[in-house]
Amino acid sequence: MNISSNFDSGNIQVDSLNGFSAKLSIRKDTNSDFLQWFHFRVDGIFGETCQFSIDNAEKTSYPDGWENYNVCASYDRKYWFRIPSNYKDGALSFELESECDAVFFAYFAPYSFEQHLDLVHEAQCDSKCSLEVIGKTVEDRDLHLLKIESDEVGEKKNIWLIARQHPGESMAEWFMEGVIGRLLDEDDAVARKLLKTCRFFLIPNMNPDGAVAGNLRSNAAGTNLNREWAAPNLETSPEVYHTLAAMRKYGLDMLLDVHGDEAIPYNFVAGSEGIPSYNDELHQLEEKFKSAWMRTCPDFQDTYNYGRDEPGKANLTVCTNQIAEQFGCLAYTIEMPFKDNDLDPDPEQGWSAEKSVALGESVLLAVLEVV
Repeated sequence: MNISSNFDSGNIQVDSLNGFSAKLSIRKDTNSDFLQWFHFRVDGIFGETCQFSIDNAEKTSYPDGWENYNVCASYDRKYWFRIPSNYKDGALSFELESECDAVFFAYFAPYSFEQHLDLVHEAQCDSKCSLEVIGKTVEDRDLHLLKIESDEVGEKKNIWLIARQHPGESMAEWFMEGVIGRLLDEDDAVARKLLKTCRFFLIPNMNPDGAVAGNLRSNAAGTNLNREWAAPNLETSPEVYHTLAAMRKYGLDMLLDVHGDEAIPYNFVAGSEGIPSYNDELHQLEEKFKSAWMRTCPDFQDTYNYGRDEPGKANLTVCTNQIAEQFGCLAYTIEMPFKDNDLDPDPEQGWSAEKSVALGESVLLAVLEVV
C-alpha cells in the first residue's frame, strides 16, 4: 500500500505503515497553526481491506467536527461517497475494502485549481460574462473576478458573492459553480429577471494559494482572510485588499460570503445584527432573505446557527460585518456542513458537491426576493 498527497490540495503525513494499516496525521496550514483539511491518495489496494487512523484528530482546529463525521472517498475523483468513520480516544479511524487499485480520501469533495480555471474560463465565453484579474495573491497567483450582466439599460444593483476565504471549505466553490451556471442559463426565468435589474460580481476562490497548499483556513502568509477586512494589507492579506478595492470601485448593494462549517450539520446564515449601524431596514431585509430561501429550498433552515451577536458587539474584522457597516447593505455569511444535512440525511454521500451546487442555484430565488 502506497500513500501520497503530493498534488493540488493534498495534505497528510504518514506516521507508520504496516501492511494495509496506516497511522496518519494532518499537517498544519502554511505558516499557521490551523489544521483540519486532509486529502490523500492510496494505491496498490485492489480487493484489500485497508485501515486508517488520523491520530492527531483531537489536536485539530475544530475537534467537534469529527463527531458524527464520515470521511469522503472517490475512485474516479468525480463521485464522492462516505466511509463510516469513528472518532474515539482522539483519533479518527475508518476502513475500506477497495474495489479498485487506487482511491482518494478527503475531508470534503475537493475543488481543484484546474477546476477553478475551467470554471472561470468557461464562464467568460458567455456574452453576459467577463473575467478580470483584480490582483495577485501572496504567491503571485491571479485573483479572478467574474462580472455577469445583461445589456439591459438603467440603474442596477451590484450583487457580490465571494467564496473560499477559507480554502479547505471546498463546498463553497461548488456552491459558486451552481450560482454561475444558473445566472448564465438563458432559459432560466429567475436569472433573466435578476439580470434586468442587477449586475453580479463573483469571486469563486478568494484563497487559491491556500487551496493548492491543502490548507484549512489560511493563505500562504498564514493569514485567516476572514479576520482581515478592517485593515487588509498587501503583505499578508492582498486577497482581501484587492477585493475590497474592487468593491469600492464597482459599488456594492448586497454581499453573500460562502463558507462551510465543521461542526453544525445544517445549512444556515450569519448576519450583521451586531454592527454599530444595524437598523430596522437591515433587519427586515435579512428576514425577507431567510424567509424566501426557506420557502423555496428545503435544504435551508434558520433554527440551528451561531446565534445572534449582541448589539454593537460585532467583530468588524469579519467580512460580512465590515461590509454591512461600510456599505450599509445586506451582507450574509452562508454556511454549509462538512458532515451531512440533518434536515435530509444522505447515508451514501452526506452533504455533497452536488448538493452544494444545487444550493447555489437555489440562493438566487432569495436574492430575487430582496432586490
